[in-house]
Amino acid sequence: MVKGAGTAAVVFGKEDLWVLVKLPSGEIRRFDPECLAEVGQVGNVDAKNEVIHKAGRIRHTGVRPSVRGVAMNPHSHPHGGGEGRSGVGLKYQKTVYGKRAVGKTRDKKRYSNRVIVQRRGGRVLTK
Repeated sequence: MVKGAGTAAVVFGKEDLWVLVKLPSGEIRRFDPECLAEVGQVGNVDAKNEVIHKAGRIRHTGVRPSVRGVAMNPHSHPHGGGEGRSGVGLKYQKTVYGKRAVGKTRDKKRYSNRVIVQRRGGRVLTK
């Protein structure tokens, strides 16, 4: 669950059948007390401060350039087209496939919803 460079999770508390863990995103989740975990913090804390300097270095890692949707043609992206420097032109942003890209995009029937106690925005989920 917590594998990024320099990240750590905190045991937030214990319920009768669950252990509450606060993740780096701020979300509080329930875990089975039988689960195993490493104690400590993931190394390479300074990874986020590394400066790439040039496009070639990130290309060597396999990351391709990302092009903004508004810079594309209409047949390539829902944000494309328009005259001059035009914006998205929609009520909300979309992905290349026409799905919403902002707001509440999480599946309401997702299997892991039952183990989330508090979402990262601070909303407490009631059962």
